[in-house]
Amino acid sequence: MLRVSDIKKTFNPGTVNEKKALRGVSIDLNDGDFVTVIGGNGAGKSTFLNALAGVWPVDTGSIVLDGVDVTALSEYKRAKYLGRVFQDPMNGTAADMEIIENMALAARRGKRRSCFRWGVTKSEKEHFKNALATLNLGLEDRLTAKVGLLSGGQRQALTLLMATLQKPKLLLLDEHTAALDPKTAAKVLETTDRIVSENHLTTLMVTHNMHDAIVHGNRLIMMNEGKIIFDISGEEKAGLTIEDLLQKFEEVSGEEFTSDKAILS
Repeated sequence: MLRVSDIKKTFNPGTVNEKKALRGVSIDLNDGDFVTVIGGNGAGKSTFLNALAGVWPVDTGSIVLDGVDVTALSEYKRAKYLGRVFQDPMNGTAADMEIIENMALAARRGKRRSCFRWGVTKSEKEHFKNALATLNLGLEDRLTAKVGLLSGGQRQALTLLMATLQKPKLLLLDEHTAALDPKTAAKVLETTDRIVSENHLTTLMVTHNMHDAIVHGNRLIMMNEGKIIFDISGEEKAGLTIEDLLQKFEEVSGEEFTSDKAILS
């Protein structure tokens, strides 16, 4: 489903601000894999997701998604294959537009311009209501409410639903619960698990929370200094503890894990 081969990215090369952000990252994901990505600050987690999304071109290496080489595709051309939810609940939706209008834009994304007719059809409205009802947030009864009036958790759940309306080839979740309070974050993660499972979505979820990285998904990778240093899946992953992860990080990297945010979460 996804094959990433030896991708590298250096920012500001040849200057005093040179930063080797990705140092030869390679990974294969099978159809339906739900991979959590953990690592300290500056490990390359978000840089890796941005590389997959085409935010900027990689220096070397290749990215093949469902048999299509997307390495040279621009971000907007690659977008039709991807769904993405960002850390900030303000991203991913149009605050001044109604819930139903945001849903319509998401449902028609990547289609011909002729599909962007004025208004929402009766069948579309019914589809959106049914989809929103699965969130158990009452949003199906607030279709004409401005998205900017929603709480952070409601907005993030809506963004997640919008990102998966067309069943993307790859779903990218970039610390999508980090800005939420613990109770709301747990609710959004529960919704994430359900949507990913029901739609059999191939997913990469960056998180700073070691507990969430262990509990969610069928596979876990740890990054450090732009490289994948640990990759575990299946029953081995299910049996992991935070202490195991800390020990493995020190064993593989030769240094102590220093992200208090990740350890204390």
